[in-house]
Amino acid sequence: MSHVARIFSGTTSRYLGQKIAESFGTKLGESKTQLFSDGEIGVEYIESIRGDYVFIIQSTFSPTDNLMEMLLMVDAARRASAYKIICVIPYYGYARQDRKDRPRVAIGSKLVANMITASGADRVVTMDLHAPQIQGYFDIPVDHLDSSAIFIPYIEQLELENLTFAAPDVGSTNRVREVASYFNSEMVICDKHRKRANEIASMTVIGDVAGRNVILIDDICDTGGTLAKAAQLLKNKGATSVRALCTHPVLSGNAYANIENSVLEELVVCDTIPLKKQISKIKVLSVADLFGVAIRNAFENRSIHDLFVHSHLKG
Repeated sequence: MSHVARIFSGTTSRYLGQKIAESFGTKLGESKTQLFSDGEIGVEYIESIRGDYVFIIQSTFSPTDNLMEMLLMVDAARRASAYKIICVIPYYGYARQDRKDRPRVAIGSKLVANMITASGADRVVTMDLHAPQIQGYFDIPVDHLDSSAIFIPYIEQLELENLTFAAPDVGSTNRVREVASYFNSEMVICDKHRKRANEIASMTVIGDVAGRNVILIDDICDTGGTLAKAAQLLKNKGATSVRALCTHPVLSGNAYANIENSVLEELVVCDTIPLKKQISKIKVLSVADLFGVAIRNAFENRSIHDLFVHSHLKG
């Protein structure tokens, strides 16, 4: 029996689902999401998916309706006798709640992993988890894609001299070190201390940036406060230019104003989350081709390893 790959999307990720389906070489499948008067969500597949590989594309950013819709789509696919159900989650929400760092707090990323597994998903494909070890919260396979496959070609075409990469906090060190190593460039760390979430008490730069073109790299840009403060500090330390590359544009609160009013040359993000508005300093790169290849490889039982190297995007 031959299986067919069918790609569906949740409501708020349809803009990306359509591009991923086109990259894969098919049309987005037909499904319907209904919002009842009391706020409950109902989902339905308009076409038969019996015996098929069903790929469900949905980023689980706020509000939590996005997560609930994806879970219901998985459940509906399972009850419709899909052969395999793969959740394609470009942005995995609640990833920052990845450990018990204070008494009596929830580990949200583990809870979400439990819900996805319990709903009936067979596999998860995601990108740039806030902490790579979140993969271990799942009892099903996880393909963890790396945005460096998109960002590295972009950096190369900038043709910047005296290039230095910066981690906006200690947690981003490994991510930044890998890119700096690819370019055989230096790396610095912006060490920050927080009083509370989304509020920085102090920040210092570890390393020399005088006369350098600096690129900050992070997985998430939320309020933009860290990036704006880091960029200003780097400029004060003598950096020639500062730009930032962040995978997931959460961009909440005063983020757009913080970025627009900062000394950043530009903020480059991926389209894992749709922008609420366009401003001159924000440039968007699409993850559609990367996820299209990942879906193709998962469907054909081929290795995902090559997607961790950016060369597959060239030619």
